[in-house]
Amino acid sequence: MLKVMIVDDEEHIRLGIAKILSKYPGGLTIAGQHANGLEAMLQLSAMEPDDLDVVITDIEMPMMDGLRFIEQAKSKLPHLNIVMLSGYNDFEYARRSMRAGATDYLLKPMDKVEVFKLLDRFAEKKRELSGGGTEGTAGAEAGAGAEMAPAPAASSQGENGTVERIRRLLAQEYNREIDLKYIADKVGFNASYISKLFSRETGETITDCLNRMRIDKAKQFLIDHPGLKVYEIAHVVGYGDKIYFQKLFKRTVGVTPLEYRAGASGGGEE
Repeated sequence: MLKVMIVDDEEHIRLGIAKILSKYPGGLTIAGQHANGLEAMLQLSAMEPDDLDVVITDIEMPMMDGLRFIEQAKSKLPHLNIVMLSGYNDFEYARRSMRAGATDYLLKPMDKVEVFKLLDRFAEKKRELSGGGTEGTAGAEAGAGAEMAPAPAASSQGENGTVERIRRLLAQEYNREIDLKYIADKVGFNASYISKLFSRETGETITDCLNRMRIDKAKQFLIDHPGLKVYEIAHVVGYGDKIYFQKLFKRTVGVTPLEYRAGASGGGEE
């Protein structure tokens, strides 16, 4: 069962969100309700990975705004699914929140169907992670382990662990500027070694893996957020060049972003 925290400075908004969540067919637990990011962090800082799955937060709040809260929350619990709320259909809000570490965003007032769709996705992700084992710190470690076959030897286990760390890093920071040196510094090995290791263990390059994650996220945004233009989605998932994004999308998916959106939801504009 999902465990959800609500963060918004308006009490009637918090109560409204809680009411919508109470009707979620999959069932969930409200782990906390807070009026600003600082209050939320006081509770979250004492939590373990199994204590919280989802945070729904406003972006404009006193004491600690949503962006700072998202950054600190993801630093403490990297596995968290964070949904940013905004009263404005403004790409800049989406871009800033995604760069801070948000998983998705919703417009106020929240649409129950959209909320339940997100919760279904998060619940499925949690089921997949829980089926991957219990090594390390539960959710995050298990999630990476779910994608890897058990290693037969200690040295192989160490290499698998490095590959898992790279995958987690890419999944958490896919929407930022990432290069091989940055990844190497994060996992503590030289760039040449991790490049060869990743390719050998997974059958794809780190760049290919990152692009695949970004394209998968772009596909979700094209369907879930018809108000976002193609160039806006390109920026949100980590591509500054719209033309490059469109070419890569077509090469990967077989159709252009607009064709993909049209096939799923009946249209869209560039």
